[in-house]
Parts: sequence; C-alpha cells; structure tokens
Amino acid sequence: MTDRTSLPHGADAVPARSWWGWGDPGQALPDAECAELAALVPGAAGTALPIPSIASLELPPVRVSAPRTLAHLISGAPAVRAGHTYGKAFRDVVRALRGDLAAAPDLVAFPREERDVVDLLDWASGADVAVIPYGAGSSVVGGVEYRAGSHSGVLSMDLSGMGRVLEIDRVSRSARIQAGALGPVLEAQLRPHGLTLRHFPQSFAFSTLGGWLATRAGGHYATLHTHIDDLTAALRVVTPAGVSESLRLPGSGAGPSPDRLFLGSEGTLGIITEAWMRLQDRPVHKASASVVFDRFPAAVDAVRAIAQSGLHPANCRLLDPGEAALSGVAGGGRSVLVLGVESAHRPVDGRLAELVALARDHGGSPAESAPAAGDSAAETWRSAFLRMPYVRDGLARMSVISETFETACTWDRFPELYEAVHRDVGAAVRAATDAEPIINCRFTHVYPDGPAPYFTVIAPGRRGSEVSMWDAVKAAAMRTLGEHRATVTHHHAVGRDHRPGYDRQRPEPFALALRAAKQALDPAGILNPGVLFDPAG
Repeated sequence: MTDRTSLPHGADAVPARSWWGWGDPGQALPDAECAELAALVPGAAGTALPIPSIASLELPPVRVSAPRTLAHLISGAPAVRAGHTYGKAFRDVVRALRGDLAAAPDLVAFPREERDVVDLLDWASGADVAVIPYGAGSSVVGGVEYRAGSHSGVLSMDLSGMGRVLEIDRVSRSARIQAGALGPVLEAQLRPHGLTLRHFPQSFAFSTLGGWLATRAGGHYATLHTHIDDLTAALRVVTPAGVSESLRLPGSGAGPSPDRLFLGSEGTLGIITEAWMRLQDRPVHKASASVVFDRFPAAVDAVRAIAQSGLHPANCRLLDPGEAALSGVAGGGRSVLVLGVESAHRPVDGRLAELVALARDHGGSPAESAPAAGDSAAETWRSAFLRMPYVRDGLARMSVISETFETACTWDRFPELYEAVHRDVGAAVRAATDAEPIINCRFTHVYPDGPAPYFTVIAPGRRGSEVSMWDAVKAAAMRTLGEHRATVTHHHAVGRDHRPGYDRQRPEPFALALRAAKQALDPAGILNPGVLFDPAG
C-alpha cells in the first residue's frame, strides 16, 4: 500500500518581479546607496543611470498574431514584453537600463496546463514562430533572449502558471510537480507533509523547477546532492514531435537515460511540463561554524580533506581573502571557511566537530561566536549572499562592471587556475577599463575530486561601453578556463553567452548526436534557437 496524496488545483501566487533587474523591485538599491557603493570603486561614474519607465520604452512592433483559440493565453502588453526580453546577467541589466529592448518577444504566452503547451507549440511550428521557454527569467547566460534573427516572430512561453505539486508519494518520498513551480511555492506545498526538495539556489525565490531542470542548476548545498540532476526521478516533456514521459524508478541500467537527454537541454529539445522529484524529510537538527585561515592554500587543502572525508557538510563555502573582506566576514588577508551540517533524524554537533577538527589540522582557527547567536560569520555571509544580486544591479547603474563566472576543475589543477584567472582575466580587465580590477573567489560546491570556484570581477566601466567591456573580459575568462581544462560552467548553464566555450569543451561526435536529436524532436527549429548549438546545426 502506498501513502499517496492527490492535490487539488489551485492558483499559485507569483511575486512581483523587476522588469529590468534582479528579483523584488522593492529591494532595488536607491540612488544614494548606489553612489555609496560606487565610491568604493575608483573611477566609477558619479551618478546612477535612471530606471526607465515602461511608458518611455520603444518596443519593436508586434509581427505576428495568435489564433483566436489561443488568445486567452497570450499577452502583448508592453510591460509584459519588456519583462520577458532578457535574463538577469550584467549585460542584460545594462541594456534594459539603456532602454535597449530590440530583442523583445512579439508575444508572451501563459499556459495553465499541458494541453495549452501542446497547442501553442503546434501553432508556433506551423507559423515559424520561435518559442523561448521562460520560468522566472533568472538566466545569467542569455538563456531566454532571442538572438537567432530569422523567424517570423518570437513567443516567450512563461510556465509560472503551472506551479502545482500534483501528487505526493510519501512512502517513496517523491512528488510529481509542475515545472512552473517557483522555489517558495514548491516548498510551501511540500512543507505540510514534512518534506523538502532541498534545492536552494541563490535564485530560489525567482526561479522555477523547470528552469532548474532545463539548466542542470546547482543548489545551495555544497556536497553530495549538489545538482538538480541528483534529485530527478522522471520527466514529462512536450516536444513538437510528441510527449516524452520517462518511467519513475530508483535506478535503471536500461540503455542511455531519457531524462539525461532533457536535463540541461535548455528548452531547445522540448518544454519540461512535469517531473517526479526525489524528496527528503525536513531537517530539524542544524549547526554551523566558521574557520579562519591565514593562508589561502592551507584553506584549500582543508576543504579538499573535508570533501574527501565522507562527512558531507550541507555548507562548505570557502571565501578567499578578497571575498571574505567584500562580504564583511573577515579582513587582514584572511580566508574564511563556512561550514554547516543538518539532519532530519539525529543531532549533528558531533559531525560538525569532526569537520572543524579537519580544518584545524590544516591550520584553521575556529571563529568565536556567542552560543545563543549561532555562527555570526555564517549569518553575515548568508545575508551578503542573498543581497549580492541587488548590489550588482546598483553597481551596474553606476556603470561599474560587477559580474561573475563560475567553473569546476580537479584539485590538482586549481592552484594554477586560480593564478591564471588573476593574471589573464586581470589583464583583460585592465586592457578594457584602464583600471585595476577586484577579482575574488569562493567555492560554491566541493567534490572529492575537485572544487567549483566562483569568481567575481569588479572594475569601473566606461558609460555607454559597459556591455562590450564585459564581453571582452568574459571572452578572456572562457579562454582561461579552457586552457586549464576547467568547465565553462558548473551551474549557470550554457545559454548563448557560454556557447564559444561549450563548443570547445563538447566532443564533436556528441555535438552531432545533439543536433540530430534537435532535428528529430523539433524539425521546424522553433525551440529556443541558438542555445547549445547554431539554429541551422
């Protein structure tokens, strides 16, 4: 007998989202705070770029019209089109602030059920209308921006109206969930059952399950189940060639996995509408600590020992001296390791003590904190972590280049990669900006065989040239990653911005197979053209 619950249909509340920048528009930095931040970057602009009003925007004319049978699902309102033009990368924010919305979709669709998705794809395939799947628009790699240029029109398909947990199998600890479920909406529906997906990316409040699956997103947890792949039991995907539904199993050796074809396919092979996801009991025992290191290489060695220990901390975030100082966690050239453990079943203090002891063996000093207050460094870091996207937007308004790139490499290659990024990417920043950059690094995830370094670059930009300047820096970053056999992306996806690096990283026989799958599943070439490979192959 299974303890299975069918859940009723219900409208999901979608939070207000900024049309031009990150997240909640009420959290955007005011002009005065933008100026205060920019004052810390020598050479930054003295005034903030104004935020354009929707009424002032010049959107391209709508080129297509949907049939009357689909009209109730579709909007061509300027505010809706503007909000679905770009993702949330630095280059996206700057272009939006400039009022450059030449890439705006002609229409935006809001399907409420899978049948709507099928009907929309049928119409688009016959009308040569490109379809850009859209979860909540948090892509930072050009994943939701149309750049192909040859279709008769562009339809952005917003899945946020399909955000319900449809079924829960408590015995197998899994749930069937619609792909449009935003992180908080999904967790709110699981909470009464004592369950959690336990996938918390920085974009948690402004991204969807379908987006996580389509981009192979990484969550906040640093070890063990780091990616959404690890939590996926089965997928249901609508393609122009038909609906693909895999069998929910705990494991299988029956040939290549159909789910692996669509995980990370970024909407170019089909639109994920549902998924069976593996859940966990909600943790009730939690503990955290931070450890300070005088030498960054010693901190790296400590993290490697922890990653190979089998203790599996939920958080194992290493901040290099620059990142620790920028986050307000530590100064004086010291690095900080933030550790966290949790369990749904038993106390975790002993496991945390083992982790701290490993760090101490490598020269770390546990930070002091009041027992009642918890670990202050960890809380400081968490607050800074959630605030970072809004700070990035504030700096962008001051024409300050403030952007990130992330990767993963094996432990033996990390020291050289770290030096090369500071040397080669630093040189590219100096060439583009005539200024000395800030380049910081943190580990977001760690594995027994290597870390996932996440680099932040900050430098004054030249007003009007911010996008081209960052593009030059990003190109240098991708070259550097490739030269040191590091991945072009660990969890941000490929999109359009990472295409050059992905083309170099991907084996050519696999590229042939991927293009063949595209031709078979999407013969009209309408699904998110330009991600992963060229539209024409």
